[in-house]
Formats: sequence, structure tokens, C-alpha cells
Amino acid sequence: AYCYHGQTLLASDKCGEAIRSLQESEKFFAKAEALCKEYGETKGPGTTAKPSGHLFFRKLGSLIKNTLEKCQRENGFIYFQKVPAEAPQLELKANYGLVEPVPFEFPALNTHWTPETVAAFDLTKRPKDDTAKPKPDEEVKPLKEPDIKPQKDSGCQIS
Repeated sequence: AYCYHGQTLLASDKCGEAIRSLQESEKFFAKAEALCKEYGETKGPGTTAKPSGHLFFRKLGSLIKNTLEKCQRENGFIYFQKVPAEAPQLELKANYGLVEPVPFEFPALNTHWTPETVAAFDLTKRPKDDTAKPKPDEEVKPLKEPDIKPQKDSGCQIS
């Protein structure tokens, strides 16, 4: 999130904040990489998963590095902005592209559903299933297929 936020800040000419955001991203990426390598080396089921080798993870590392280098280079040539000591706050609530969720409410109970009606549904008093035995399948007899030979006189003409 910090990486993409840094790209957005760079696009809006806030290069100092973008550098700090990308530095924060680099820090979290190094932490995630260490956890992924540790996960890949653990014994037990699920050891075939190597999160640090996945394409997204590999691309993200180079994206962070390249964007940070670009920001530092542009800040040295163009912007000359001071890099803040604290990372910029991420906007966690999206304000575009998403629909507001509709809260779910249970419908009102029907008047027919009383405690006596619900108690009448006792599954322990159900009849036993005697029809659980499968019926034997009938044997399928093979059919003799006619011999189809190509004919020269099909009635079609090519003009």
C-alpha cells in the first residue's frame, strides 16, 4: 500500500512524501520477505508453498526499488523537497470505485412460527430410511453399428 501511495504522491509532485512512503514500503517489504522465507523453510504440511517466490512478491520488490530510485533522482534534480521523518498516513477508506454496502437485516418472523411449531420439528422422531438400498443397474447390451463406406455418387457437384 505504501508503494502505490508513494507512486500517487510522486504523480502529484509531492516527491519528499513519496520518498518517505517508499522507504516505509521497503521496510515492510523486507519484514514480509523474512517472514515468507521462514514460512517456506518450516516443516509440515503446506511446505510446498513458497510465498517469496510468487510473481507478485518478486515484482513488488523491484517496483519498490525502482520507484524509490526514481523519486530520489527526481528529488535531487527537480523538486528539492525535504523528506519528512514520519511516513504519510494511508487513506484506508476508499472514496471511489466502491459501492456502499447495504446493511443486512433479518426479516420479521411470521406469526405462524411459534415456539410450539418450532418444537414440533424433532429430527430424532423421523422415520427410518428403508429405501436407502440402490437398485441394481440394468446391463447395457452393445448395438451393432452399420458399416458406413464412402460413396462417390453423393449428388454434390462442384462447379
